[in-house]
Amino acid sequence: MALIHTDFFSDALGMCVEMDVILPEETKGQIGMEGRDGKGGWKTLYLLHGMSDDHTIWQRRTSIERYASEKGIAVVMPSTQLGWYTDMHCGYKWFTYISEELPRVCRAFFPRMSHRREDTFACGLSMGGYGALKLALRAPETFSCAASLSGGVDIVHICEQTSLADDHYWEDIFGPADKVRGSFNDLFAAAEELKASGKPLPKLYMWCGTEDFLYGENVRMRDHLNALGYELTYEESPGDHQWKYWDQKVQTVLNWLPLGKEDC
Repeated sequence: MALIHTDFFSDALGMCVEMDVILPEETKGQIGMEGRDGKGGWKTLYLLHGMSDDHTIWQRRTSIERYASEKGIAVVMPSTQLGWYTDMHCGYKWFTYISEELPRVCRAFFPRMSHRREDTFACGLSMGGYGALKLALRAPETFSCAASLSGGVDIVHICEQTSLADDHYWEDIFGPADKVRGSFNDLFAAAEELKASGKPLPKLYMWCGTEDFLYGENVRMRDHLNALGYELTYEESPGDHQWKYWDQKVQTVLNWLPLGKEDC
């Protein structure tokens, strides 16, 4: 695999940003691993970080390069600060950046990345789990599959909690708490709107530990997606909000993705 550290300018954000990119490479002589180059255009996974982290975290906490090497998949790990993958009420246009500009930039920088929806996926943990589902539900023309690990998927609940209602951080991102339900940023509303639109639906994967503080909202999202008829693979197991579980589950996600298959 090639690991490329990239600094570039974002027009959507009006500033320089960073991403790390893992690219497939056919190898035979590396000790302890064998790389695959894939076939044709590279299938690509956009791997998103959580609130306390940045674009380096998946490499520092997991063996994502080794896992991806065995699959022959490109992995894009962008830094998005604390913007919740959202065009902020007061702040930067992180969703425009992550859903539109970043895939365009990556495909220009790395021409072997596939342009096909069927070859483009998203996965994230915690805040990044929200981001991954948002990409699939709000940009389904680009992302065909998405996986959420311990995702903060119910931002209506987050913003309406008494302990957070007076925190300007959440209002700066999502706007007034009483305006979040049904908004573009509400994943429950996004799932309903996409279902009603008649557009192709993404395939989704969710995992959350049963001791995780976000477990309840993951169950609510599971039930909502199932009621709407989405193709959802949902798993839960004992565990809380920490990397020893995400290291395991990102491997599950790579096995779940349609790598080597024609369609997602």
